[in-house]
Amino acid sequence: MAANGEDFRGPLLLGARDDGAAWWGRDDAGPPRGRRSSSRPWTALAIAAALLALAGVVFLLSSSSYGGRPGPGPGPGASRAAAAARRSPQEVESAVGAAAADDARCSEVAAAALRAGGHAVDAAVAAALCLGVVHPMSSGMGGGAFVVVRDAAASGQAVAFDAREAAPAAATPDMYAADPAAKYRGALAAGVPGELAGLHAAWSRYGRLPWRDLVAPAIRLARDGYEVVPYLARALQECEGDVLADPGLRAVFAPGGRRVLAAGETCRNPALAAALERVAEEGAAALYGGAVGEALVRDVRAAGGVLTVDDLRGYRVEVGAALRADAMGFTFLGMPPPSSGTLGMALILNILQGYSSLEFLKELLGIHRVIESIKHMLAIRMDLGDPDFVDVTSDVAEMLSTTFADKVRQRIVDNTTFPPGYYFPKWSQLDDHGTSHLCVVDGDRNAVAMTTTVNAYFGAKVLSPSTGIVLNDEMDDFSVPAKRTPDRLPPAPANFIAPGKRPLSSMTPLIILKDGELAGVLGGSGGTNIIATVVQVFVNHFIVGMDPLAAVQHPRVYHKLIPNVVTYENQTVGDGEVIALGGAARAFLEERGHRLRSTDSGAVCQFIVHELAEPPAAPGHGVFRGRLTAVSDPRKGGSPAGL
Repeated sequence: MAANGEDFRGPLLLGARDDGAAWWGRDDAGPPRGRRSSSRPWTALAIAAALLALAGVVFLLSSSSYGGRPGPGPGPGASRAAAAARRSPQEVESAVGAAAADDARCSEVAAAALRAGGHAVDAAVAAALCLGVVHPMSSGMGGGAFVVVRDAAASGQAVAFDAREAAPAAATPDMYAADPAAKYRGALAAGVPGELAGLHAAWSRYGRLPWRDLVAPAIRLARDGYEVVPYLARALQECEGDVLADPGLRAVFAPGGRRVLAAGETCRNPALAAALERVAEEGAAALYGGAVGEALVRDVRAAGGVLTVDDLRGYRVEVGAALRADAMGFTFLGMPPPSSGTLGMALILNILQGYSSLEFLKELLGIHRVIESIKHMLAIRMDLGDPDFVDVTSDVAEMLSTTFADKVRQRIVDNTTFPPGYYFPKWSQLDDHGTSHLCVVDGDRNAVAMTTTVNAYFGAKVLSPSTGIVLNDEMDDFSVPAKRTPDRLPPAPANFIAPGKRPLSSMTPLIILKDGELAGVLGGSGGTNIIATVVQVFVNHFIVGMDPLAAVQHPRVYHKLIPNVVTYENQTVGDGEVIALGGAARAFLEERGHRLRSTDSGAVCQFIVHELAEPPAAPGHGVFRGRLTAVSDPRKGGSPAGL
């Protein structure tokens, strides 16, 4: 395939071949990428298998890692060896359980927890702590998280854990007026971290394995060292100046003091290992009022931040029912505000489903209509904010309403696009960043969708030397009255800073149901582009009919409303494949007035599909256990794991 995507034929966002069969296409010799074929390079499979085996040895992912408990077998009449089948480095199938994370090592950590008899939450906790060590540019104990859990035994009810970072007690709306850069760089940019509190709260409710056993793999990684993968190396290169400028970051990621670590080198974080040891013994209390928290606060305040021990002690995870949205014959269980993700996706899908047929999603017209729906959604979502501080009841109802979606659809014209003012934007857009997403489904079909973040790469560009924790820069996700914005729109009052308030977010962890049965778990990382990503992956698989791997690998488009530019993917992923929007699709969009710009860093998605019976099992007949297909996005080099 040519790097510019010209070798593609036909629609490449949500498209199909001319015969209408959805596919991840290539015109040169060989099978379409994403199809299951025996001609896939065996060298890649061998390398992946070797890496996963090595991960199991180095990180002690045997049953002894979890108290020596034997793991559950794959079920009657089946051996564990036959339970999971790896289709490619990015895809695994299992009849028992599966996990998909941004890093193969953390997916394996999750799978080990499942083998030890753990709940999906146990696996998600272990994987998230692992990611905080090996992907410190994206997440960690210094950040925040949204967690959605569906307990299959509790009539499929889903619970949302809001562990989003909060503004410190000393925060004020105008705290960055004198130095706007302090909002996103430096210790003053840090909100009160919530990830660890959220992980512990979810484990306290659902966990089956000892807490210390879930922390153990992360401790070993931080203490004994881990290999720097290409994605982390790229992030270090992009932030090299900031890493070298901060004593904490420099000590861990540039130990020689002259250059950052490169791919293949070993990274150790002994201070983080010691902090995790405390966390293993004391639980979340180690950070929220204990010795780890006290040390973190000392470092933050020495670096110019305003975080206090009282801020940590006063932090609370918001726990409640997951937000439910229905669209295109599916039910989505996700996060309520301050997340705009579930609502944003629901609005887009309700706009699209109002057309007389969904067949257009297999054609180039689907790209245009999706982009236009995204632009309308972005303008509307900026009325949202933290519901503990602003009343968003009517906004939530509107974004879930099919009647409202019908009104929006009437403003979409198939042969043209419009300047930003046409979409009635009242407020400047949220410009969030980063994150890491993971999905887990266990043998009982409990499911977890979790998105964690420190916001921008390496958050505030500060690492606490005493604890090894990377500080978030989540205060940058708030709007501020004095901010001068390139779009010349006023900042959104609903998202102004207040003590204890949580900023608006694009994070979109989702659990998907079909007729009451688990159909999939989905989410992404990439800031503002997350909502567009989960929409396109959902449509690719559940509506267009692509297999899960193809649905994730398919080239995507993004929009931020202002500037009025469609960003399309043109990037080479780790295995040398090019993900690029084709020339026909680009020409189609340009004919309708869209301005286009390529990107080599698209958003990243993790996805697990649960194969349902036809028709789905009737209610009251127990939990249906179909085959699971887990996919990790090649854009970040991750790999899933199954039992």
